Amino acid sequence: MNDYEIANSVKMMEIEEIAEKVELKIEKLGRYKAKIPLHERKKRGKLILVTASTPTPKGEGKTTVAIGLSQALWKLNKKSIVTLREPSLGPVFGIKGGACGGGYSQVIPMDDINLHFTGDIHAVTSAHNLLSALISNHLYRKNDLRIEKIVWNRVMDMNDRALRRIIIGLDSFIQEESFSITAASEVMAILCLSENLDDLKKRLSDIIIGYSYDKKIIKAEDLNAQGAMTILLKDAIKPNLVQTTENTPAIIHGGPFANIAHGTNSLVSTKIALGHCDYVVTEAGFGSDLGAEKYFDIFCRVGKEKVDCVVLTTTIRSLKIHGETLERGFENLRAHIKNIKNFGIPLVVAVNRFPDDKKEEIELIQKLCEREGVEAIECEVHEKGGDGGVRLGEKVIELCEKRNNFRFLYDMDESIKDKIEKIARNVYGAESVKYTKKASSAIKDLENYGLDKKMICMAKTQYSLSDDPKKLGAPKNFSMTVRDIKIANGAGFIIPLCGEIMTMPGLPKKPAAVNMDIVDGKIKGLF
Repeated sequence: MNDYEIANSVKMMEIEEIAEKVELKIEKLGRYKAKIPLHERKKRGKLILVTASTPTPKGEGKTTVAIGLSQALWKLNKKSIVTLREPSLGPVFGIKGGACGGGYSQVIPMDDINLHFTGDIHAVTSAHNLLSALISNHLYRKNDLRIEKIVWNRVMDMNDRALRRIIIGLDSFIQEESFSITAASEVMAILCLSENLDDLKKRLSDIIIGYSYDKKIIKAEDLNAQGAMTILLKDAIKPNLVQTTENTPAIIHGGPFANIAHGTNSLVSTKIALGHCDYVVTEAGFGSDLGAEKYFDIFCRVGKEKVDCVVLTTTIRSLKIHGETLERGFENLRAHIKNIKNFGIPLVVAVNRFPDDKKEEIELIQKLCEREGVEAIECEVHEKGGDGGVRLGEKVIELCEKRNNFRFLYDMDESIKDKIEKIARNVYGAESVKYTKKASSAIKDLENYGLDKKMICMAKTQYSLSDDPKKLGAPKNFSMTVRDIKIANGAGFIIPLCGEIMTMPGLPKKPAAVNMDIVDGKIKGLF
């Protein structure tokens, strides 16, 4: 059976029964979905982060491994919740298709989750574009704030390269603008980093929308936009409860990408989960150079949390792509192992097994990992569900009790360039960092405005440790180029744009959408 057939063969439990397993209070949305009211509990479970080596375009199975590990922990008599991001319609209809895991380690109801789900992403889109509309209306009326430069665009939850550059007009006011995908919206980042409605409103008010003729910063609060934006997000801030294919609890909330945003699910979902179970399994987008670094330096810093154990997912397929042989491809995995060690957290490598992988190939990776002082465990959760991850679960439980020397990569009071260069050198392996005139000017402006003491959220390709997607393996002696700098003031971070990374992706030559259909009420091709 394919993923879709497996997901639809599972007998789902009523959502109240799932909530009862971990003593969660819920607001039902039908039989199989629910919102979780915001609350706090003193109990604190262990936090496990699933990340990966540098992925191929179709991914290496982080979500599947995260779900399977959570299922495996239940088989080991440990209460666990997996916390994931909501799928964006861009990738769903683009190259990846559905984003609910795979095989016997999936989150369900699959159709709902992959499509409109509970409307959270639409709420983010609406809140973001409401602010855009208020800006345009202010300019159309009298422009009392004397706005000269606008730095706030519009968003849509779809891949559409034609929207990267557009012209909009308001009678005599004509300007060039662009769309980003909703996952890249600062509103999405704010939603995922806010602890409650008051925090959400304060962060929304701090969004920088532009600059006046006399060089003053103009924020969303200057348009009194934060109240209406918060109204649109009042339900979206509540995490969503669903279940896995083994009827274990899963919280799915938020959806920033790790290549153009901070790439983690919401802070509130993680904190709620930690208060209701023994182990929380979460994931960060793409490889350790993107998702994991941002999870540690942004998410953990804001949430005052620490990760107890890291699962570094890899595949034979990806390592072969990163080198002509497994040994050469292992250089990429070695770089990611080093990255996790830089943060002082215990880790285990999960080799996500595909059907055509050979036993001797798995054993070779295990041997190479052993030389790095790390255990590599074969993971078969796609084929076997929780049973295929029991050995990984046992190792995770063991590592969560190990000494943890978690540390941030940089201090907040360091300069923007010092923080960028620490990430580039220590995480990407770059020899140096170059800045275009535009980027250097933007950094100087942020320093002059006193906005430089913020976190760094790098935007670069996910397909290489460098900023060039063609440089595979573990590139050496390369220089990173920062071509521009953006500020997400409400989210609390600065975004250096590296290489050719775009905040509005395009569709591939053959989008997943062209293979989708609905026949006799049943969806086809959504997997």
